[in-house]
Amino acid sequence: MLEISHGAARAVIAPEGAGLKSYEVGGVPYVETYEDEPPMGSGAVLVPWPNRTAGGRWTLDGVEQQLEVNEPARGNAIHGLVRRVVWDVVEHTGGLLSLEAPVAGFGWPVALRTTITYALDENGLSVSHGVTNVGDARTPFGVGTHPYPRAGASATDETSMSLAATTVLPVDADTMIPNGPAEPVSGDYDFRVARLLEGVKLDTAFGGCEPVDGLVRHVLKGPGGGVEMWADPDFKWVQVYTPGNFPGRGRAVAIEPMTCPPDALNSGVDLLWLAPGESWAGRWGLRPLS
Repeated sequence: MLEISHGAARAVIAPEGAGLKSYEVGGVPYVETYEDEPPMGSGAVLVPWPNRTAGGRWTLDGVEQQLEVNEPARGNAIHGLVRRVVWDVVEHTGGLLSLEAPVAGFGWPVALRTTITYALDENGLSVSHGVTNVGDARTPFGVGTHPYPRAGASATDETSMSLAATTVLPVDADTMIPNGPAEPVSGDYDFRVARLLEGVKLDTAFGGCEPVDGLVRHVLKGPGGGVEMWADPDFKWVQVYTPGNFPGRGRAVAIEPMTCPPDALNSGVDLLWLAPGESWAGRWGLRPLS
């Protein structure tokens, strides 16, 4: 494991998958952690697509592509190609860690290089992503990540959540693939005003994330503290998942910033594109709240 620190803040990152394993300030945790293997996608970096691609099939410039189907129960390709890669360390100082990895194989047609930098300072934890097209053709892609933030020492069911999202994406219950366009949030899917998580069950893609002061902001608050997840405007989507059996925790909540929705390689919605030699960069982060 790779550790960075700044004052009372400490974060641990796993070399395999470059995922965030823990983040705490003064011993107070702001993400769920785990012992050995990351459970339920915890901390995973999702490149070159987040979430699912139906049947692992999509078309690039008229040529059908077939990704490895790594969610066989639903028949999908899920969560990109770098979760099982051991990333190379580019820089590791006291409060900063930069890693990089190739994106290739498993049916992906255009070679990419991706980077991630974790940095701690007095404002919290920032996470910077980079993607460069090192191939010889243009390609679309998406970026996401799969943290389980927590409101400090608060129990999940005592935590309130607010989201920047203004739309929700309907999906087929069996495949978790979208079966219609995004709809305005309402009722049980409206978190524009903070709501208690007790009784809330979600495995849901939300869109239309609107920046405030230049950043998309999702917030968890409870009696034991709070945390703001912020992201650049490119992260227009967020998947929220509320499992009841996170190891050592029970009820937990994943808030997953994404640049595009599930099955975007087929729908084309909010895909990012790179020509050969071009690069993209985007950031998100966690800020503890009192």
